[in-house]
Amino acid sequence: MSLRHFALLCCCVVLAACSKVNQDNYSKLKPGMSKAEVESLLGSPSECAGALGMSSCTWGDDQRFISVQYAGEKVMMFSGKGLK
Repeated sequence: MSLRHFALLCCCVVLAACSKVNQDNYSKLKPGMSKAEVESLLGSPSECAGALGMSSCTWGDDQRFISVQYAGEKVMMFSGKGLK
């Protein structure tokens, strides 16, 4: 393995470890938080969808994610999978 490949591998491991999609941040979520507070904690969501004043945003991927459901601009419910 070349030094360049080793350095790239190390960067990937470090970035994965720095993910904001983790149990610690999940435990900080509370009903009633604003979208701005959630995005300050988790960063920009991977995807969002909604209609009629309700929306749902997800951070992460299929294996590890945090999903937050909003009524207007406030957290109603949230769930997570694969968090460590």
